[in-house]
Amino acid sequence: MKKILLVALALIVSLPVHAAVTLKIATVSPENTQWMRDLRASAAEIKTRTDGRVVIKYYGGGVMGNDTKVLGRIRIGSLQGGAFTATSLASQYTDLNLYGLPLIFDSEEEVAYVRERLDAKLQQGLEDAGFVNFGFAGGGFAILMSNTPVDELADLKGKKVWVPEGDSISYASMEALSLSPVTLPLTDVLTGLQTGLLDIVAIPPIGALVLQWHTKIKYITELPLVYTIAFMAIEKRAFEKISPADQAIVREIMDATYRKFDVVNPKDNQAARDVLLDQGIKSMQFERDNYLAIRAVLAESNKALGAKGKFSADMYDEMVGYIAEFRSKQAADISPPPDVSAANK
Repeated sequence: MKKILLVALALIVSLPVHAAVTLKIATVSPENTQWMRDLRASAAEIKTRTDGRVVIKYYGGGVMGNDTKVLGRIRIGSLQGGAFTATSLASQYTDLNLYGLPLIFDSEEEVAYVRERLDAKLQQGLEDAGFVNFGFAGGGFAILMSNTPVDELADLKGKKVWVPEGDSISYASMEALSLSPVTLPLTDVLTGLQTGLLDIVAIPPIGALVLQWHTKIKYITELPLVYTIAFMAIEKRAFEKISPADQAIVREIMDATYRKFDVVNPKDNQAARDVLLDQGIKSMQFERDNYLAIRAVLAESNKALGAKGKFSADMYDEMVGYIAEFRSKQAADISPPPDVSAANK
């Protein structure tokens, strides 16, 4: 009996022990927004479902600093993750730049077609780069917002436009359009608009509303300039301190949270645009010829960026192939039916 007890004890001692894990995660999302309420609700569910073995603590409102500072804190272990936009982690995995190439997409429907085919590959690439993630939440298109009307390419020349820190793609693209890029952290953009440091910003309407940028602009230009995504990224070594069973619970709950964001965000974005117009902000449109002209300029810029290694050529070609496939199907759907009357005579 003693031998049996000793063997059992030895087996128990040899089993891996997973202590309670706290994941500290930073985000620029302001407190009391629906995003933060949903994130905190998912954290509460994870804590309950894991009997307190996994605790997620969010630091909202950008209190942990800009993306560079957040990544630095993750490296030293004072944070375990963050809620990022694609460009924020492009330094860790360059193909995150692909969806955000300027004017690569024409519509949400086009984006949906491509994402259905590429999201899984990008998620896996991010995990291979050392970050666990739970899917992408589309943030809609960043559109131009300004204090002077912009409805043709010439209106952009020389204007000071905001570019996020570390976003070399947008920087090069804005230069290609003869704009003057001004690099600022997200937290300084409102001040830049107030002081005249910036003439133009590009952001989805919901972002402008939440961050109060809309209070400092007079016009929006209905140009699907850049498609935006957001996602949570947790440092893989920190995540692997959680037991496999609890990892599955975290993934289940957070996957569902980000699927919800992905569905709700486009609706919120449209509602936010309507609010901007209701508050007296004027909507401007690019005519088709001007739109095609600006897209041609940016297409050349995108190719040049690819040649510099800002994203992998294979993934870019695959994405462009899906876009062409979608446009071809759309063109076929709207083409007039064949005239079969002659054949039947």
